[in-house]
Amino acid sequence: MTEESHEVDAVVVDNRLMATYATDMKETPKAGDIITGKVLALHKNSVFVDLHPFGTGLIFGREFANARDIIRNIAIGHEVTGTIVDAGNKDGYIELSLKEARQAFIWNEAEKALREKRQLDLPVKEANKGGLIIEWQGISGFLPASQLSAEHYPRVDGGDKDRIFEELQRLVGKKITVMVITADPKEGKLIFSEKGTGQKEKQEIVGRYAVGDEIEGNVTGIVDFGVFIKVADGLEGLAHISELDWGLVEDPRKLFTVGEHVRAKVIEVKDGKISLSIKALKENPWVSAGKKYTKDDVVQAVIIKYNKHGALASIEEGVAGLVHVSEFESIEKLREALELGKSYTFKINVFDPKEQRMTLSFAKK
Repeated sequence: MTEESHEVDAVVVDNRLMATYATDMKETPKAGDIITGKVLALHKNSVFVDLHPFGTGLIFGREFANARDIIRNIAIGHEVTGTIVDAGNKDGYIELSLKEARQAFIWNEAEKALREKRQLDLPVKEANKGGLIIEWQGISGFLPASQLSAEHYPRVDGGDKDRIFEELQRLVGKKITVMVITADPKEGKLIFSEKGTGQKEKQEIVGRYAVGDEIEGNVTGIVDFGVFIKVADGLEGLAHISELDWGLVEDPRKLFTVGEHVRAKVIEVKDGKISLSIKALKENPWVSAGKKYTKDDVVQAVIIKYNKHGALASIEEGVAGLVHVSEFESIEKLREALELGKSYTFKINVFDPKEQRMTLSFAKK
C-alpha cells in the first residue's frame, strides 16, 4: 500500500469519527450550507478540507473539474469556502462545491482589475433602457449608458427611452473594451465603463491637432445641440449648434445629413476632446455689416425668434439684434406687435460688430 493510501485511510478514519461527533451537535451542517475550512491534502483529482469540528470535506469529480482554475492557486493550509453538496457520503466525507470559492476568486480578480485599470474585451449580453448587461467569468455586470464612449453612446433626441433602448440593442452580441469601475462582492455589484478605454491612443491622436487647424470629415451624428464629425479613426469632434452657421440654427438636421462631407476649423482642444466650427470657414457677415451700419441707423429687420428677453430681429443673414421686452407691457404684447417672419422698422441702439452685438428699438408707426 502506498504512503498516499495510508494518508487517505487515516483521513477517512478521522473523518468518520468527526462525522459521528457532528451528528450529536445542534448545528450539524446540511446540504446547501456554506462552510469554510483549511486544505488538508491536494491530490490529482481531489482536495481534502478540514471542516473541524464537523469532519473532512471532499472536492472531487465534477466539482473538482469545475474548480480547476481555483485549485491551481491554493495550497495546503489555505482557507477555501464551499457549498455543501452532501453532508455525509458513503465514506463519511462532506462533499463540497467550490462555487462560492469560485465567486470569491472572480470577485478578487474584479477588484484587481479595478485597481490595475485593466482593459477587458467583453461581449454585450443584454440591453435595457439604462444601459448594457455584460457577463464576465459568470458574473453579470452593468455598463450604464452614461459610461459608453462617444462612438457607442445613443444619440437620441429628447432622451426618448424607447429609442435609446433600440440603439443600445444594436450593441448586443458585440465585443466592446471596458474597465471595471465598481467591484462590490457584498452587494454583488459589478459596474463597467467604456469611457476610460483607449484613452492613451485617443490622447495621441488628439495631440496631432491644434486650435486653428482646418479638417475635413464626414458627419457621424446629429443631435439637438450640434453635429459630430469624424476627424480621424477613433476620434470625433463636436461642432456646437452655435458654430454651425452665422445665421440662426434651430434644427441642425435642416442643414446637415449623416455621412455628409464637411470642412471645419478646430476652435478648442481640451481634455481629450476637439471642438469644431463650421461657420468659422465661412465669411463673417458682421465684418461687412460693420462697414454699412452704425448706431442710430433706422433699418428694416425680420423677426426670427422669441426668447425670454424679447425678440431677435435680423437686418441681414447672420446679423441679428435683440428687441427688448421692456419696450412693451409684456412678452404677450411684444408678440402681438412683432410677428415671426415679418419685417418691421427699427432703430439701432447698440452696434458692436467686433463683439457681434446689436440691440434694436421698435419704431412704432
